[in-house]
Amino acid sequence: MGERDPAMPYDTWPNLATMFFDQTAKLGDKPFLWSKQAGAWQPVSGDQAAARAAALARALAALGISPGDRVMLVAENRPEWAIADLGIMAAGAVSVPAYVTNRVADHNYVMTDSGARAAIVSTAALAERVIEAAREAPALEFVIAIDEIDGSAEDGIAVERWDDLLARHAGPADDISRAARDIPRADTACIIYTSGTGGAPKGVILSHGAIISNCKGAYTLLLELGLADEVFLSFLPLSHSYEHTAGLMFPISLAAQIYYAEGIDRLAANMVETRPTIMTAVPRLYENMHARILRGVQQAGGARARLFAKAVELGTRRYHDPGGLGPTARLVDAVLDRLVRDKVRARFGGRLKALVSGGAPLNYDIGVFFTALGLKILQGYGQTEAAPVISCNPPSRVRIETVGPPVVDVEVRIADDGEILVRGELMMEGYWGNAAATAETIRDGWLHTGDIGEIDADGYIRITDRKKDIIVNSGGDNVSPQRIEGFLTVQPEISQAMVFGDRRPHLVALIVPDDEFVGDWAKARGVPADAAALVDDAEFHTAIDAAVERVNGDLSVIEKVRRFVLTADGFTIENGLMTPSMKIRRHLIVERDGAALEALYGH
Repeated sequence: MGERDPAMPYDTWPNLATMFFDQTAKLGDKPFLWSKQAGAWQPVSGDQAAARAAALARALAALGISPGDRVMLVAENRPEWAIADLGIMAAGAVSVPAYVTNRVADHNYVMTDSGARAAIVSTAALAERVIEAAREAPALEFVIAIDEIDGSAEDGIAVERWDDLLARHAGPADDISRAARDIPRADTACIIYTSGTGGAPKGVILSHGAIISNCKGAYTLLLELGLADEVFLSFLPLSHSYEHTAGLMFPISLAAQIYYAEGIDRLAANMVETRPTIMTAVPRLYENMHARILRGVQQAGGARARLFAKAVELGTRRYHDPGGLGPTARLVDAVLDRLVRDKVRARFGGRLKALVSGGAPLNYDIGVFFTALGLKILQGYGQTEAAPVISCNPPSRVRIETVGPPVVDVEVRIADDGEILVRGELMMEGYWGNAAATAETIRDGWLHTGDIGEIDADGYIRITDRKKDIIVNSGGDNVSPQRIEGFLTVQPEISQAMVFGDRRPHLVALIVPDDEFVGDWAKARGVPADAAALVDDAEFHTAIDAAVERVNGDLSVIEKVRRFVLTADGFTIENGLMTPSMKIRRHLIVERDGAALEALYGH
């Protein structure tokens, strides 16, 4: 398809549905969406995707869905996810993505809070949970099942078959495409739920224009790479705003091909098979690949390990001082590019132009490690409330320790207290049904991010702290520590707890045992009731572990506490670890016990 005109129609597209129909028309019968079936990659062409999305839009209208109605979407990453999302929007309705890992109660909350009138779900296992949740959701009228499920209705919830609906409403996309052009850019495209500081999810209302603005920012940023015939590999959950924009809408805006990974366990193999040119990733991918590569090098040992270490050393020096390598070092570096870095790049498919890292802060050392090995990693920054991309490092001027300058059409300034404020079309409309939270977050036309940072003379943003206590793990998931700590401290065995895990792959905790439990446990075993001695006792640790596992049983996967360390030194006002209003001082606790918490990750 050749080089693209820098004057892409991001400013004139009225909505995401029109963008989709325009770009799929460009693709025509060429491959667009890929999934693996029966061991082979199978494509859906641009024309096929447009026709199916249009058929779904007609079906939703026939089922009584009106413009502005909310339709929940629960599916793993697959072509039908994209087709459903755009079909909902083409009908003028609002897409409400939900995580496949949600429990019944989580689905019910999203359904009830959003007032969703319908849900589209993929597998039978997911449908079972969604239908159970729908029984208590007052507005939910029917479920559309992409895969075959048993039964036609459950307690008044009608179940429609995806294939049947699309067949009944099949036809060229022209009528729906024309009608979609009348959807205003400022209309709501989707509501994406994200956790707030109190743990209750909040529905972030994003307009078509907010997401298109993000796509324009990404396009302008990456244009210097030569954007033509791009291939994306999608593996982050599409219900996450990062993948929804950067892994779906942005590729659509390029008329790119999108492959859907089989799962995180098959990601490495899928990268080699699909050979993506651009990938959106979270730090967890780099952490896993970093560990896998180092294990392989250590097992190989000998000359291979020495060559690898030298490639990392020279690449690191080159990153820190691009002109600092002498003639001999440059020659060695060039040889190592062929012997070492080509093999590393081959693990990612061999033709990556860039890996865009977002969703959570990227560890500086890991970023430098992969840069030294010949991969271009562009760290960005954003949040769901900004659709979500706010800033990113440009390919030709990467500073790994920063999150880059704001993307085009985005204003950023630092408030007097250091908070990062954002303004532009990318801003959310607000939180669904939560005027108070909206007013707290959007003030005087500026989005208050809750992050503390600074902007250098070149316009690069550096995040220095988080105003909010929300934990963002290395997978980009937001977790409320207070919610989990509340569950832990109601257990009779536990007096106090602090959950830890920012930028880490999972959560761990620091736990203070309950004094009464310590006394009872010690008395039953005829040992002194000395908490300081018992925290190192294996049997006592097992007793606390039982309490933690009880709590984990009611938590989602990302909220579970995987390991913990015990301490007899609690958090008090007197020792400075608690405020007068009885809130724990997290940063001071981390200063005191951070080494013990870090040790739980095997460092």
